[in-house]
Amino acid sequence: MNVIKLVSRTKLYWGLIAIFLIGVAWSPVTSSGRNIFLSSGNLLDVLRQVSTTGLIATGMTAVIITGGIDLSVGSLMAICSVVCAMLLTVPGDTPAFLLGVPSVLLAALVIGAAVTRFIFSNLEKSRTGFSHSRDLTLDRTRGIYVPALVGIALCTVLLFYIVPQSETKFGVLGVLLVVPAVGLLFGAINGIIIVVGRLQPFIVTLAMMVTALGIARLTAGQNNAVLPVYTGSNATADFDILRSLVFGIIPMPGIFFIAAIAIYAVVLKFTPFGRFVYAIGGNEEAARLSGIDSGRVKIVTYAVSGLLAGIAAILYVAQYRQGKPDAGAGLELDAIAAVVIGGTSLMGGRGSLAGTFCGVLIFGLLSNILQLHNINSNLQLVLKGLIIIGTVLVQERNARDILARLRLTLPRPARSEASGEERPRKETMSLNTGGNGNETS
Repeated sequence: MNVIKLVSRTKLYWGLIAIFLIGVAWSPVTSSGRNIFLSSGNLLDVLRQVSTTGLIATGMTAVIITGGIDLSVGSLMAICSVVCAMLLTVPGDTPAFLLGVPSVLLAALVIGAAVTRFIFSNLEKSRTGFSHSRDLTLDRTRGIYVPALVGIALCTVLLFYIVPQSETKFGVLGVLLVVPAVGLLFGAINGIIIVVGRLQPFIVTLAMMVTALGIARLTAGQNNAVLPVYTGSNATADFDILRSLVFGIIPMPGIFFIAAIAIYAVVLKFTPFGRFVYAIGGNEEAARLSGIDSGRVKIVTYAVSGLLAGIAAILYVAQYRQGKPDAGAGLELDAIAAVVIGGTSLMGGRGSLAGTFCGVLIFGLLSNILQLHNINSNLQLVLKGLIIIGTVLVQERNARDILARLRLTLPRPARSEASGEERPRKETMSLNTGGNGNETS
C-alpha cells in the first residue's frame, strides 16, 4: 500500500521520465549514430523554448490556486514586448516612454511603502508577541509617514536614473526596470477590478486581454506590425546578454525561469502569503472569517502574474529580436495547460510550482519530440490536446471512475435459477420498493 501511495504522489515525475524515455527511444540519429534528442544543444534549446511559457505559467499557478484564472497574460506580454522594443530602439518621449515611466514610478512608490511597512509590522510582532496582523496597530509615523517617505525616495532615485535615458536609448537595466513594471501595473488592475467589483476573474481578464491588445497596437502605431531590434545597430549591443549562454552552458532565459519558479515556490511553501493563497483557494469564505485579507492576496497574485509576463516579454524580444502587438497570442492557453498538467486544480486550493515545472518540461519535450520527426503542426496540436485531456483525467483521479462507469454499462452475467430461488421473496420486494424486509403494506 505504501508503494502505491508513493507512486500516486510521484506520478507526475514518472510522466516526465516517461516522456523523456520516449524521446530517447524515438529520436532520430545523425550519420555517426549520435542520438539527436540527447544532445546537449537540443536539450538546452528545449529549456530556452519553454522559458517564456514557464515564466507565465509560474505566475498563473498562484492565480489558479486561489481559484482564479488570468487570460490576459498573453496580451500583457505583447504590450510589454512593444514597450521593450520601442524603448531600446526609439529615443525621445515615445508612447512606450509615457506608459513605462509612470508605471515604474508608481510600482516603486507602492513597493517601497509596502516593504517598509512590512518590516515595521514584523518588528512590532516580535516585540509585542502578536501572532496575527489584525491584532497589530502601528503608529502613524511607522505605519504611514516613514513608508511613504521610503516610497517617494525610491521614486526619486528611479526618476533621475530613467528619464535621462529617453534622450538616447534605454539600456538593459532600464528595460529590466520599466517593462516588468508595466506588466505589474496591468496585473494589479486585474486584481483590483476582481476584488473591488466582485467580478468573475474569467470576465475581467478576458476584457483585459482585449484591452491590452488594443493598447499594444496603439503604442506600436498603425504602421508598425513589428518593431525590429538589431543589437549593435538600432539598439544597444549589451542587450545580447539576455540571449547568451551562462558559462557557455545554460541559456540566460532558462536562468530567469528557474530563478523565478524557485523563488516563488519558496514563497508559496514557507511564508504566510503562500499559506493564505492555498487557504483562499480551498475556502475563501473561511479564509476571510479567519482574518485573511483575501482581496489583498488576490491583487498581489495577479500583479505578480503580470510582472512575470513583463519579464517574459523582455526575453522574447531578446530571443526573436523584435517586439510586436501579437507576440503572446495563445500563450495564456499554453501556460494554463502546463499548470494543469502539473497537477494544479482549476477549482483552486491544490497545486505546486514543482508540478508546474514538470508540466512545462513535459509540454516542451513533447513539442521537441514531434518537431524532430517533422510532424505536421496541425497534428501536433491535436496530439497535445489529447495528451492534456488524458493527463488531467489522471491528475484529477477521474480515470478510475470512468472505468467503473464503463464496467457498469457492460451486460452482467445471468444469475442461476437456484440462487434466484434461494433469495427470499420478501427481500426482493423490499429492494424494489425501497423498504426493508420487516415492513408490511
